Amino acid sequence: MSDGSLTQDEIDALLSGVDGGGGGGSLGGGAAPSPVSAPSGSGINDQEKRSFQSLINGVASTQAQTLSMITGQTVSIRQTVVDVANRDMVLQAIGEEVVSVSMDFSEGAVGEHCFIMNQEMGIKLAGLMNHEPGLTQIDDMALSSLQEAVSQFTGPEVTVFSEKSGVQGLLTNPPEGKFSPKAMVQLPAGDFMRVTYTLDLGDGQTEDLVEIFALPIARQFTGAQGGRPAQQQQQQQQNFGMQGQQQQPMYAQQMGGMQMMGGGQQQMGFPGQYGGGQPGLGAPSVQAVQFPSLQMQGANQEQGNIGLLMDVYMEMTVELGRTRKLIREILGMGEGTIIELDKLAGEPVDILVNHKLIAKGEVVVIDENFGVRVTEIVSPMERMSDMS
Repeated sequence: MSDGSLTQDEIDALLSGVDGGGGGGSLGGGAAPSPVSAPSGSGINDQEKRSFQSLINGVASTQAQTLSMITGQTVSIRQTVVDVANRDMVLQAIGEEVVSVSMDFSEGAVGEHCFIMNQEMGIKLAGLMNHEPGLTQIDDMALSSLQEAVSQFTGPEVTVFSEKSGVQGLLTNPPEGKFSPKAMVQLPAGDFMRVTYTLDLGDGQTEDLVEIFALPIARQFTGAQGGRPAQQQQQQQQNFGMQGQQQQPMYAQQMGGMQMMGGGQQQMGFPGQYGGGQPGLGAPSVQAVQFPSLQMQGANQEQGNIGLLMDVYMEMTVELGRTRKLIREILGMGEGTIIELDKLAGEPVDILVNHKLIAKGEVVVIDENFGVRVTEIVSPMERMSDMS
């Protein structure tokens, strides 16, 4: 999160003569901006845009359910629009002050990725998450809530992109939010893929949430997906033709044996069945059944199943120490009572997940909050002994 100081890029953006009036469009207020033509020569074709639109449409319902869960309202996504845009197009479509949350892709595929929402939508969404209907400004608590909302919103996307495009091990950086004038919003250079979600946050009013993907990232997702169906179809046709050639002799022999039934049952083609074991016209050809290897498919399925658990919350607890007391001692406690724990001064504290010890650390102070710096990861053997 920014500490309030301006970088040189942000200063240059403020001095670049960005239009300061209105900032209309669905994300801003005031007069509508002058139209900006779509970028040309972006290097992405209609098929890739349709493939990316299909990916987004496939995850939209899950994203709506995620927002409904964290806001307590029935959130719906009325529409998703995918297009290729540039910085000028985005700045003319948003308000003067916006919330931007950066979540760059860091593993599996690497590239810039962020979300933009206007001030009004940020206040409304943060108010619903924190149960503060009277929220009027974007403070640190509201910004932290919006970062969490964007993180939850991105989770289903990462799973779908990994499964549909075949990009394995896809991870993003932690969300980093900023409330700032629109000229200070960090966007990818040149053209990029823009997804505009029209959201209903449960009150019947629509708000727009914009998601930005760097073009190489978008092409990596759509390229892996777009090239697969035609190749699969061609391969299936080839496999079908080979299977037909293999099955044709067996089928012909069987039909040949049945056609001889008119001349007598002893000529069915089954040796020894009739006529004292006299051989027939020929035994049917029997071929061993061949099954495709399931090893790789099982591995991919296992990775996909693990990916579905990445967004599950688990309870993390930091334990300073423990002690045992008699009931009469507990009932006799009052203000000022000192409880001696089983931990020595300076000894690492325990870090537990779902009440199971996984690590040890030392207590630190961050601003006005306590934190823990991990100093040791518990070995699997120690974890097993703890569980037993």
